Amino acid sequence: MEPTVKTYLQLAYEGSWIMIVLAVLSIIAVYIFIERFIVVKRAMRFDQSFMDRIREYMKEGKVESAKALCRGSDTPIARMIEKGLSRIGRPLSDINTTIENVGNIEVGKLEKGVSLLSMIASASPMIGFLGTVTGMIRAFYKISTETNIDIAKLSGGIYEAMITTVGGLIVGIIAYIFYTIIVAKIQNVVNLLEAKATEFMDVLNEPA
Repeated sequence: MEPTVKTYLQLAYEGSWIMIVLAVLSIIAVYIFIERFIVVKRAMRFDQSFMDRIREYMKEGKVESAKALCRGSDTPIARMIEKGLSRIGRPLSDINTTIENVGNIEVGKLEKGVSLLSMIASASPMIGFLGTVTGMIRAFYKISTETNIDIAKLSGGIYEAMITTVGGLIVGIIAYIFYTIIVAKIQNVVNLLEAKATEFMDVLNEPA
């Protein structure tokens, strides 16, 4: 008689309720990754002509026109520059501090949910290992209560218990990859914000 080949879905079904927890965590991880990826990608949108127009408006003394341009652009850079424009007339150090504060707020918005993604990456392997331990306990308990030790039953219980470890590792690895990608993209946004903040301060330092 040929051995029965089980699908991954059938193996997951045999992994007890721990696999349900891992499935939920994987869905959450995918959702956070897609949602954050879209948000960060939108934040990376930038037209260099925006800063060129800001520079021209500042040279012409049209601060209100520069503010209107910022309000018409729904990006972290525009909101940061608009806040700096609202502080025109104050010391440059105050303007620079205000811009940095707004930049930190914008980055904080981008990082929303990223810590949960990191938690899933760290916790999933441990949850999977927990399922393995509890499964092994159940398997050996059943054998201890029986007079005739069935090797097939013992090995079957062990491989079913090991399924949760594999599932936890898979979810953890995928979540970690998602986390790394999002963090790298957020860092790109941070670099862009810092560059444009410096460029804006240079504009304010230019002679009228």
